[in-house]
Amino acid sequence: MSVVDPLIERLQQGDESAFRTLVDTWQNMVYNTALGIVQLPEDAEDVAQDVFVQVYESIAHFKGDAKLSTWIYRITVTKSLDHIRKKNRKKRWGKLFSIFGSDGELNWEPPDFNHPGVSLEKKEQANLLMQAVAQLPEMQKAVFILHKLEGLPTREIAEILDTTLAAVDGHMHRAKKTLQVLLGKHMKGNS
Repeated sequence: MSVVDPLIERLQQGDESAFRTLVDTWQNMVYNTALGIVQLPEDAEDVAQDVFVQVYESIAHFKGDAKLSTWIYRITVTKSLDHIRKKNRKKRWGKLFSIFGSDGELNWEPPDFNHPGVSLEKKEQANLLMQAVAQLPEMQKAVFILHKLEGLPTREIAEILDTTLAAVDGHMHRAKKTLQVLLGKHMKGNS
């Protein structure tokens, strides 16, 4: 038979002074753990707040299978990793939205490739490709850019776009087919 920690019992009864005690006891550990993962003090503060909100909302379901400290660490690590994922998604989508506006129109002119090893023909092909990519449906465009421009693996793209590996593969396959058609039309039009 396990003995219930009096602090946990008070927390589960909604005792606010018990919650203040919990925060005072664990705030440094939560903040330092979050800081070690997210690397920025302001992000660590945000994560710490999220952790204590989660603890407050979930304490009623805490069964004591693990130590309280283990449970709080688990929440801290999960929230920290979630924060990094969200931040990375925002960065990637921000980059996509700087290239493609919210209306899907190309806002960015493809760069001129001035590498001495790239012939003029290759520069023109790259520009044509980016113009064709601009015509792809939103998800195909996102998958193509994340994979081909950002060099991300399928698994990470699925995580970023909150979809399955099969869906990413499907979008990539359709994007390639559509690009072949679009670029084929251009080639026929110039012959």
